[in-house]
Amino acid sequence: MTRPGLPLTHVLLALAVVAVWGTNFVVIRIGLDHLPPLTFAVLRFTFALLPAVFFLKRPAVPWKNLAAYGVLIGAGQFGLLYIAINGFISPGLASLVVQTQVFFTIGLAMWLAKERLRSFQVVALALAAIGLVVIVSHNTDASVTPLGLALVLAAAASWAGGNAFSRAAGQVNMLAYVVWASLFSVPPLLVLALVFEGPTAMIEGVRAADAATWAAVLWQSVGNTLFGYAAWGWLLSRHPAATITPMAMLVPVFGMGASAVFLGESLPAWKLLAAALVMSGLALNIFWPRLERRLVRA
Repeated sequence: MTRPGLPLTHVLLALAVVAVWGTNFVVIRIGLDHLPPLTFAVLRFTFALLPAVFFLKRPAVPWKNLAAYGVLIGAGQFGLLYIAINGFISPGLASLVVQTQVFFTIGLAMWLAKERLRSFQVVALALAAIGLVVIVSHNTDASVTPLGLALVLAAAASWAGGNAFSRAAGQVNMLAYVVWASLFSVPPLLVLALVFEGPTAMIEGVRAADAATWAAVLWQSVGNTLFGYAAWGWLLSRHPAATITPMAMLVPVFGMGASAVFLGESLPAWKLLAAALVMSGLALNIFWPRLERRLVRA
């Protein structure tokens, strides 16, 4: 693992990833116009797996690591996220709430590595929690429901779990890692789609899919999954999680902005307040340790 400071090229790579992830919420909404959510997820990870798996050597990590990452990111993060955006929460708000993965990552570190929660982290968590309360208090708004919020929080927890396993994999070929992990994303998603959506709805969705829908599927597979998660995992394998994961706080900037521009999603004062609170918590978690070190040196 390299020193905490990020080279400029790594900063630019992280910014490219969060830009793709932020605008991706608009792409998800486009795909859901014709495809049932779990069917969409099945197609996404199928095309992430095939044909790339035949050209990339399996990374030298345990099968259980690949399986855990594949299930957590595939069925956990995106299976739940697609369901949520399909009528339970707006894409812009989803892009904000899913960033609570940073705090789930801290929680996992406390549980697995026995790290202690510091006072600034308590304040950061409190700010983010107040932001979520603002969102919950507006559940009568068409852009969010309690179920949608719960689904996205569960997706964020799954993302944090996936981050832990990708870091444990070490410095491997992350493109190959993401592709081979998709082998374990497809089966649970397919079973869930068959059970909860049914073969008829799945087939009808595929038949109804237009060019924009298939473009959304390919963007999800190539842009978001192969590029986004491979690059993110590559960064996590070379830098501390505390340096990389908070960069994801920029996702809502792209997500809410793109949703407003392309989907006409409104940005009333309460949404901006919730975003400010959550992102203030994330910013405190990132910058307080650095500020503290500078104050000590001074």
